[in-house]
Amino acid sequence: MKVLVTGVKGQLGFDVCNELTKRGIENKGIDRNDCDITDEKAVYSYIKNYAPDVVIHCAAYTAVDKAEDEKEICYNVNVNGTKYIARASKEINAKMVYISTDYVFEGTGDKAYEVQDKISPNNTYGLTKYQGEEEVKNILDKYFIIRISWVFGINGNNFINTMVKLGETRSELNVVADQIGSPTYTYDLAPLICDMIETEKYGIYHATNEGYCSWADFAEYIFSITGQRVKVHHINSEEYPTKASRPKNSRLSKASLDKVGFKRLPEWKDAVKRYIKEKFNK
Repeated sequence: MKVLVTGVKGQLGFDVCNELTKRGIENKGIDRNDCDITDEKAVYSYIKNYAPDVVIHCAAYTAVDKAEDEKEICYNVNVNGTKYIARASKEINAKMVYISTDYVFEGTGDKAYEVQDKISPNNTYGLTKYQGEEEVKNILDKYFIIRISWVFGINGNNFINTMVKLGETRSELNVVADQIGSPTYTYDLAPLICDMIETEKYGIYHATNEGYCSWADFAEYIFSITGQRVKVHHINSEEYPTKASRPKNSRLSKASLDKVGFKRLPEWKDAVKRYIKEKFNK
């Protein structure tokens, strides 16, 4: 098996390539310098020349607030880029993995979203990721769409890194407490993706670490592990306005994984503990 991974310089792409290598699976990780995914000819040429059996598409425009000002750029990357990759994958009969997001849902209520629940994104990023899903579904039969949330990994910026850095100079922080979801450690997600591509269990899946928390709970747990003495004030989303609206309910049901026998990811606190030990040696 030969695998092409887009977005290798991001958190997930980095860990997916490492996991593939660990398993002895031939792989190539690329970023925008290797191939501009918004250039259809470049995408077609690159994928045809490398001729992978699977394309794992981790690259995306993920600057959620900035996307509200750069709608066209966001659309070009998340929708057109995905469409070009899907078309090229179909041309060479390759499987495709598309990484999506909890932001495709409206994010109301308190029930965990099932894969088939109504789609209703409330920001540009979420809309373009959903439109990317639709391109994949319309073009391919051999696809895995994986919705994730609250991502953190060694190779990039994330909420944990931000909290640890703020904790060096601040003794108190205001953190949103009415948005509930699940952190996703890319080191844990990568093996699941690699398990998936060795099967033909195509479809849409939700994959995050187990358990739920608010951002404020998440921050408090981070400080409990690092030993930083920071008081976290629980605030409402309205007290921390952002350009893009965020879902208050990002709970994702893992029934889709259970149904076909894929293993769930470990509990989120366990993942955070391992990440902090690896990243900060604490």
